[in-house]
Amino acid sequence: MGTFNGRSWMRWDEGLSALALALMMLIPMVEIAMRPLLGQGVDNAPVLVQHLGLVMAMFGALAAERHGHLSSLGASGAAQLELGQASASQRWMLAAAKAGAALICGALAQASWHFVLSERAAAQALAYGLPVWWVQACMPLGFVLLGAKLASRCAQVWPWRLLWALLLPLLGWLTAAALDGRPLALVWPLALALLALLLGGAPIFAILGGLALLLFWQDGLPLASVPLSHYQITVNPSLPALPLFTLAGLIFARTGAAQRLGDLFLALFGVGVHGTVLAAAVLCSAFTAFTGGSGVTILALGGLLLPLLRNAGYPEQRGIGLVTSASALGVLLAPSVPLIMYAVIARVPIKDMFLAGLIPALVMVASLLLVGGFWRTRGSGIAPARSDAGSFNWAALGACAWRAKWELAAPVVAIGALVSGLATPTESAALTAAYALATQAWAHRELSWRALGRCLSECAQIIGGVMLILGMALALTNFLVDAGIPDAAVEAAQVWIPNRYAFLLALCLFLFVAAALMEIYAALVVLVPLLLPVALSYGIEPLHFGIIFLAAMEVGFLCPPAGMNIYFAAAMFGKSLRYVASSVLPALLAIFLGTFLIACLPWLSTALPALLRP
Repeated sequence: MGTFNGRSWMRWDEGLSALALALMMLIPMVEIAMRPLLGQGVDNAPVLVQHLGLVMAMFGALAAERHGHLSSLGASGAAQLELGQASASQRWMLAAAKAGAALICGALAQASWHFVLSERAAAQALAYGLPVWWVQACMPLGFVLLGAKLASRCAQVWPWRLLWALLLPLLGWLTAAALDGRPLALVWPLALALLALLLGGAPIFAILGGLALLLFWQDGLPLASVPLSHYQITVNPSLPALPLFTLAGLIFARTGAAQRLGDLFLALFGVGVHGTVLAAAVLCSAFTAFTGGSGVTILALGGLLLPLLRNAGYPEQRGIGLVTSASALGVLLAPSVPLIMYAVIARVPIKDMFLAGLIPALVMVASLLLVGGFWRTRGSGIAPARSDAGSFNWAALGACAWRAKWELAAPVVAIGALVSGLATPTESAALTAAYALATQAWAHRELSWRALGRCLSECAQIIGGVMLILGMALALTNFLVDAGIPDAAVEAAQVWIPNRYAFLLALCLFLFVAAALMEIYAALVVLVPLLLPVALSYGIEPLHFGIIFLAAMEVGFLCPPAGMNIYFAAAMFGKSLRYVASSVLPALLAIFLGTFLIACLPWLSTALPALLRP
């Protein structure tokens, strides 16, 4: 029995978001079990799970703010401020960024409340007589509380923190109420102010939401359109698969699965320097696909793989670069969150995206090892501790495979249930999460109730922060689409870019720049609806375009200031940001060349889905 912590009540948002996520896993499992027995399942189960996703997202984002997990360009500065290590100018800049974000949250809360009132008048029921607006009300509540939390960061002492927490969200609310429906003339100065807030360390969702509010204000359109977009994408039928697949990956990451898979890959590829390098690259890529975050992979595998690489005679800096960059390559492997996100946005089957990414993922790993120079071992000045010759051992491979049998079956469960048509994407994800829980808790006895609670909470925080970005980005995208920006982009491209291959080169270059400046989920929601029509005009299939897009976006994990892999690796390995950044420079060239190769050879992306399509 643990002792009562007086501050435990302050973490109610973690408990509520974790409970919502647990129900999102449980309800589809009950549905699968009840259908063959009773002919029907839980009342309105899919819609209920989708709305539980809204609860998880809003309150998971609140918990993410407390733990510093909301994505921003000033993540390192925020951490310094919390530790009291930032300079006075940095503290003032970050305080201004938090204050601006709090004002925006207040405006979003007012717009959300206006949206909820309109839905309340419709009097729709969710399930078992539960009104839909009760669940939707978590949006204005969540934005108000999030604004209060951000505002409280503007001061160091509690009386002032409380004052800012009350005042700034209220001021944002009143401003939105006063200007709603009235055209706004100060868009460009305010847009520049948002850019300054972004550079100062404001959360990315607040900047996207603020820009969307400005654009709707400019045209005198209802501000409720912004929370409507957030609601629409959060309750999308395929979106519950995101947190559930991520939960499965986190469960594997927080148990001994990483060690067992590491032993298996080393036994498969050999324990010498070449085998260890190949094992590390493939393992990091595969692990990221399941965990949903390359940073999680670095934290879970970095302490395991770097000593193995050093013992094999591999230089330390190149080993850090290999682990850091290979962890970004899992974006193309099922069941990665970006793959699912692109399928939802582009309206292509998720199973086709899963199949389309398999061969390109292998191409990207090969490019990293060969073009990026990570395969080279000569001239390092370090003698290998073990040679590659005679390292393969069938008995050791069999023993490692047997120990990792439950982890090896996880992709079969995840992808097999979906590709076979036996389960919907949400049911497949729930089945995978339940499988991970059962195998790690009962087969290996490595997952306690406390550890499960941490996995649920961490997953809710990760996805909560992502969903805020997606919702605000969708509102911005909807405005741009209604303004005819995609049609204008198609016309401009046809004039300035003469042929398909010139467009592919221009596309790769543009996406590389965008990846360095935009968070991957914001880029998906904002850029895909704008660029996909242009790609279609050049005869590029949606599946092919999606793989090109995601392959190029892998650069974003490695480029400061938004490249979070750099920060995770620096913290994990105890090195400076400059040291880690220089270690991944070869990977940038490798990813670009690999992306351009995938772009020029469409069959790499389209052959497998076409072959297995019924």
